[in-house]
Amino acid sequence: MAHRLDPLLNPRSIAIIGASDNPGRIGGMPIDLLTRFGYAGAIHPVNPKYATVFGLPCHASVEALPDGIDLAVLAIGAAEVTPMLERCHARGIRAAIVYAAGFAEAGAEGAALQAVLEDFAQRSGMVVAGPNCMGFANLNQNAYTAFASVFKTAPQQQERGTVSLLTQSGNVCAAVFAIARELGVPFSHFINTGNEASLDFAEYLEYLAQDADTDVILGYIEELRDGQRFIQAASACAAADKPLILFKAGETEKGREAVRSHTSALAGNQQIYRAAFAQLNVIECQDFAQMAHLAELARYRQRSAGKRVAIVSISGAVGAILADKCIGRGLEVPTLPAAIQDTLRAGIPDYGMVSNPVDVTGNVVNDPGFVRTALAALATTDAVDTVIVYAPGYLLDRMADDLVATAAAHARLIVAVDTGRATCRDKLRRHGVPVMTDIGMTVETLAPFLQWHDRRRRQPWQALQGRDTLRASNGVPALPLPCNELDARNYLSAHGVPGIAERIATSAEAAVDAATALGFPVALKILSADVPHKTEAGGVRLRLADADAVRTAYGEILASVARHAPDARIDGVLVQAMAAGGVELIVGAVDDPVFGPALTVGLGGVLTELYRDVSHRLLPVDETVAHAMLRELKAFPLLDGFRNAPPGDVPAACQAIAAFSQAVLGLRGTAREVEINPLLVRPLDHGVAMLDALVVPHEGHA
Repeated sequence: MAHRLDPLLNPRSIAIIGASDNPGRIGGMPIDLLTRFGYAGAIHPVNPKYATVFGLPCHASVEALPDGIDLAVLAIGAAEVTPMLERCHARGIRAAIVYAAGFAEAGAEGAALQAVLEDFAQRSGMVVAGPNCMGFANLNQNAYTAFASVFKTAPQQQERGTVSLLTQSGNVCAAVFAIARELGVPFSHFINTGNEASLDFAEYLEYLAQDADTDVILGYIEELRDGQRFIQAASACAAADKPLILFKAGETEKGREAVRSHTSALAGNQQIYRAAFAQLNVIECQDFAQMAHLAELARYRQRSAGKRVAIVSISGAVGAILADKCIGRGLEVPTLPAAIQDTLRAGIPDYGMVSNPVDVTGNVVNDPGFVRTALAALATTDAVDTVIVYAPGYLLDRMADDLVATAAAHARLIVAVDTGRATCRDKLRRHGVPVMTDIGMTVETLAPFLQWHDRRRRQPWQALQGRDTLRASNGVPALPLPCNELDARNYLSAHGVPGIAERIATSAEAAVDAATALGFPVALKILSADVPHKTEAGGVRLRLADADAVRTAYGEILASVARHAPDARIDGVLVQAMAAGGVELIVGAVDDPVFGPALTVGLGGVLTELYRDVSHRLLPVDETVAHAMLRELKAFPLLDGFRNAPPGDVPAACQAIAAFSQAVLGLRGTAREVEINPLLVRPLDHGVAMLDALVVPHEGHA
């Protein structure tokens, strides 16, 4: 079935408006590329200054163009763009690419121009790419619509392209393309999205998820404008078993500042992006070279692989270095079974290690036939998933036939590392053995790729998203906002988050009576929807041991809050039994503007801001995911019997976190932030208790 982006990304005919006969000008570059590489479709230059351009008849106006043109490429100034798009649309042209800068990235005047363009695109239904866009290339069709010289300088592509490149920057697109072509990566699509006035990253990704010429997708992101559409598109990539490899800018404040000035985009919360990528099994990378190497490695994704690696090295030192780096990046280097070690020892001297890493020593030169035996043993054992072989230069050449034979006989991924100049590299790659040339890059590439392999058959979050029970409120009444702490905790408790004994007091003596009934010591807290941050307002007193302390605290709290927030509506003072023992967690959620509700779990109480020991997930979350989040915390040993302390009630904590997730989904669209701080995790079999809760409404619900 035809896709609406087909005329843009797979055009049968192209008009270049603002065409030039000079291949160095942006109106001439695409025509030069189209004619140089043999585009089979019709090319129609448009410029009243020329009779011909690159030997092609040049049209004086859009109105002079023939019928049936798929795509117009606009190499004209920003102010002329929308009027020209109107004319193209009237002429029946279905799609357009806008090169011009000077739109939303250029201040108020440019933003106004972009608003007019956006209105046109929405009103007309025309597919408009950009503005501030370098253009595209469909390399399998030789359809070059980009003003990019990299297509002439990078190694030419002979084989069918299977890797698509999708970026929010034209220069990044060109840079990654150049590096990857040096590695021999064959591209199908070269796409940079520009300002995304009409088409955003997620819509292009949807196209690539169903594109028959795309097996692997490389992407560069500054900001996602439609997080839910991205989730759907990334899920479609996973369902189609297409690795999605993404580099997200904006890690630091300076990086976020540069992103804003570059594309007028506000980089979202990087930790939430990272959580989304992990849940969607996106392979995240940190630089262009890593991205290019991942594209090369992903071509071997059909081979059996996983994060338990066997390391075979002709150097004991390099074997140790590879082991350290693999473990440091989250891979496993398991000790090999005794039977495998015995097989290896038959050909490896006593001074060579056989437990993993495997040090074959220089003896491999003397007994090259042993290599095939060793490789076959490692390619068939259940103890490992992936084999890394380090052999530089001529040593790899000596092993090449054995590597090829092993790869042909067994599906397990074997990766060769050559820091010399082996002549067999292309041969190995053709026969299913990727070759890396740098030890550090080998691990930086393999680690995320093998972790992707481990997750690729499991899509638990997508299954959670489909469960209506996690989206429903289970009959719990809606929470009117704004609300005070007690209302918030009652709402959360109704969803299954355990609370703590408490009473409301509206006088000092009532507070004393409540404290006596609950048992000393107690805590007193102001109860007001208008005072969400009670501590800052002087609205909290803890560890009150007797009636006099409660009377005094009651008066102090009211006086302090009156000074801090004189207009606040006061619903009373909350009297709570003081909880002792256990580990404090923070469980919070924000309604992220990109992805929607996102959960944070971490070490709670007064240490939250200091340690920032947290784990993130997009909602929904169940008990299994909650347990994984807790185990990601550096502080998890505190819940697991650290230094002979009693273990915490982790199952109860997981149940509470899952219940919190359900409660937050019931507040979607009304609450900007929901937080329990702290959630007290008591010793095993003693449950958890929500000691404080906060719900912050969105504007318009306050």
